[in-house]
Amino acid sequence: MISERPRSRNPAGHAGLLENLLALLTALAEFFESRFALVAQESKAAAVQLLILAGCLIFALLLCAMGYVFFITGVIVGLAHLAGISWPWIALAAAAVHFILALILLLVARSRITKPLFRTTLAELRKDREWLKNLDSTNQSTS
Repeated sequence: MISERPRSRNPAGHAGLLENLLALLTALAEFFESRFALVAQESKAAAVQLLILAGCLIFALLLCAMGYVFFITGVIVGLAHLAGISWPWIALAAAAVHFILALILLLVARSRITKPLFRTTLAELRKDREWLKNLDSTNQSTS
């Protein structure tokens, strides 16, 4: 029994407060460093995944546009064959229909652009400006 060392009253061992704080800061730094490394690694994987997704969407839109062109071409050729009319006249009619639809869409977009966005917010900001102007004029008249 005499050969046993008495237990230290310091539960952290023999290290003092500064050594324990330094160990805590080191452990926190290692923890955050490992988390940042994990975030960096996962962000690279996420970037690759987003690039693949964007590429697939762009390619799908391109294929849809090409499919639309081929569909319209097929319809033009089919109508020309059924009606017995030369296909350039039907192609010109199809182009005219597309241009008319595009013009209608542009007019709708123009009418939407002329309407102000955030009407309520702009009205509140105007009220705030008026209130600030009145506040300045009342402060100058009282001084």
